[in-house]
Amino acid sequence: MPATVPVRVRLAPSPTGTLHIGTARTAVFNWLFARHLGGSFLLRIEDTDRERSKPEFTANILDGLRWLGLTWDEEPVVQSERIEAHREAIEQLLERGHAYRCYASDAELTAMRERQQAEGRAPRYDNLHRDLSAEQQQAYIAEGREAVIRFRIDDGATITWSDLVRGEMRWAGSDLGGDMVIARRAPATAIGDPLYNLVVVVDDAAMAISHVIRGEDHIANTGKQLLLYAALGLTPPQFAHTPLILNQEGRKLSKRDGVTSVGDFRAMGYTAEALVNYMTLLGWSPPEGIGERFSLEQAAAVFSFERVNRAGARFDWDKLNWLNAQVLHGLAAGELRQRLLPLWQARGWGEGAAADAAWQEDLCTLLGPSLSLLADGVDQAAPFFTAPEPDDAALALRTDAGSRGALGALLERLPQGPLDAETAQGLLAEAATAAGVKKGVLMKGLRAALLGSLKGPDLLTTWLLLHRLDSDRERIVAAL
Repeated sequence: MPATVPVRVRLAPSPTGTLHIGTARTAVFNWLFARHLGGSFLLRIEDTDRERSKPEFTANILDGLRWLGLTWDEEPVVQSERIEAHREAIEQLLERGHAYRCYASDAELTAMRERQQAEGRAPRYDNLHRDLSAEQQQAYIAEGREAVIRFRIDDGATITWSDLVRGEMRWAGSDLGGDMVIARRAPATAIGDPLYNLVVVVDDAAMAISHVIRGEDHIANTGKQLLLYAALGLTPPQFAHTPLILNQEGRKLSKRDGVTSVGDFRAMGYTAEALVNYMTLLGWSPPEGIGERFSLEQAAAVFSFERVNRAGARFDWDKLNWLNAQVLHGLAAGELRQRLLPLWQARGWGEGAAADAAWQEDLCTLLGPSLSLLADGVDQAAPFFTAPEPDDAALALRTDAGSRGALGALLERLPQGPLDAETAQGLLAEAATAAGVKKGVLMKGLRAALLGSLKGPDLLTTWLLLHRLDSDRERIVAAL
């Protein structure tokens, strides 16, 4: 392909389900390649599977891409709206002798496959109806048979292309399964619904796609599609087949592995920044100097297929969790609050004094360094918004005389108004002395009273935050 051809890549999801992590990773590589070369990233909704395609899946896919920051440059193309162009291409192939009508029934095809399997051969269409005479065709039509339309594939053909990831590729025509169906069964005078390999070629050509970047599971399709490009007199794009995402056992990541959709990751509390960062690392090695933590824009500046691996990429939860923690730890308190606030509000938190933005930001400053997921910011914030039920260790302290005496002494000294860190430290020392216990005993009792647990964030900061809500007093009273 001439170097002067503008770079135009596309993501072509099928709206038969939610946005899968594999599709999203393909979108990331397409977006990075386009942005690196100043090209265009386009979308095409491949909704020709009428029974399984649903508008809500399209909405989910578009929303997921927006959330990830993978913006597109033109209005999405809807494949089902181009069916006439697909049928025109099929008519051209029929007129030029590259395609023909096949009247073989389902029963005949099944018998053919069973015979091949019995003989130890790989099932494939035997091209039986490729050269029917006019009389034979009329006889089938008279029987009331309908026909699919098949594209002729020469078993002796050799299909080659230079893959941006895998280098020089060769595919034998004999390995493509016989003449390919390009339109579903329909009456002999009609053209049935056009099928995937045909419509992809027609639409990519119409969209002037320069590079097709997709998973390695499409390699066989590429061989078939290159034959269609030639038969239609179209210039093919360049191809790049990226490695599949594998589970820990080395198999292709699937629904059986649990979380596979972008929406699932989002609901679990992963950030868009961490997810696109991690998806970029699934099959691509960044050059020295960029490290493993980077933004989309930083990756786009150095992206190339020379650093895309051929081997499958195993999904590593530990790496994703580390990246997500890095993102959360790097957020300013105000930004972290903006992300956590909808999750808090969904639980009815953040009313009254706790609705104060400054107080919420201070809470985020306290919790931020310990978060790995946004969901952690819900769990760890819970005892600040609602008094928690004490655990066994906290309950045990309620019967400890030293702890109760120290908490009582502290309660007597609690001011009604503002409390700062220096004053709070002084009150702890006074109360411990008055109760005749070590300061540590009081600190442990105070943590149990405020948080219902002996574990938690910095105690002094926790106390000051709860004091600003005037809830420290009632929690100490409840503990006593």
